[in-house]
Amino acid sequence: MAMADLATAGQGAVESLASISARQHISLPYLEQLFAKLRRAGLVDSMRGPGGGYRLARDSSQVTLAEVMAAVDEPVKMTRCAGETRGGCVAEHRCLTHDLWRSLGNHIIAFLDGVTLADIVDNRSAYDALRAVQPAPEAGEPHGGREGEAVTR
Repeated sequence: MAMADLATAGQGAVESLASISARQHISLPYLEQLFAKLRRAGLVDSMRGPGGGYRLARDSSQVTLAEVMAAVDEPVKMTRCAGETRGGCVAEHRCLTHDLWRSLGNHIIAFLDGVTLADIVDNRSAYDALRAVQPAPEAGEPHGGREGEAVTR
């Protein structure tokens, strides 16, 4: 929300965290932590002095939500599974749904990678972003697959 707020101000516009905090009802100390991470990731630039604050480092059409999430260490994790490197999910074994949830997480990341701050500001629908990462179903194939057939993409 804070990055979308900043993008709404326009390219090059400098906004204080206090004003973003007030508009978005996000605590100022939390925003300070987030924007320090966003600055280190190169997504925002900080401006000091009177009238200082933050501005987008790149055009809003070049900043994806996946980049923002990664910059603030916000994982897209669907399960408690620790991953492939540390033992297993349950009692040192992979859980039965491990691959399912990992696949869903990958789809979410792909979706977020297809949505930019400009999309949010321009109120483009999530459906448009989803279509950008998923091919349209072929004629006569509901939901991208043949009737009764599971779809895996």
